Amino acid sequence: MNKLIFTLLSLAGLALLAWFGFGLLAGPGSHDATEIGAVSTNFRLFGPNDKVVVERVDDPKVANVSCFISFAQTGGVSGGVGVAENPSQFALQCVARGPVTVPPGLPAEEEMSSIQASFLFKHFILTRMYDAQSNTLVYVLISTRILSGSPANAVSAVPVAAGG
Repeated sequence: MNKLIFTLLSLAGLALLAWFGFGLLAGPGSHDATEIGAVSTNFRLFGPNDKVVVERVDDPKVANVSCFISFAQTGGVSGGVGVAENPSQFALQCVARGPVTVPPGLPAEEEMSSIQASFLFKHFILTRMYDAQSNTLVYVLISTRILSGSPANAVSAVPVAAGG
């Protein structure tokens, strides 16, 4: 009986270690983004405060386009260890930092980046779309869950240079 208990405790310990290890590897910094800063929005006695985080995601296939994303991040004890679910509250603004041209072979629609909003089940996904008729790149940020989707979304557009 003691061997069974020891084995179960060992497996539980390994599962927790893997869970926290995965959380560190796939945590908020796992996407191609640069954190610009954060603003505290709610004081928490235990753990970090709730905050709004601002990140920059540079389009990896279109030069001179950056998207700035702000999103709510839950603090407290659960937020401090990376298991809190962040609310689907975010904003998006994409800007041209120079001439924007569409590279050959750019897909009409492509997922660019993903931000983890809960330990495993919720992400914010940034997708680029190309509207050839208006010669505009459209970026949309959505909230998604594995089990049920969310209508939360934000959109931003960047004009492509004439002839681009």
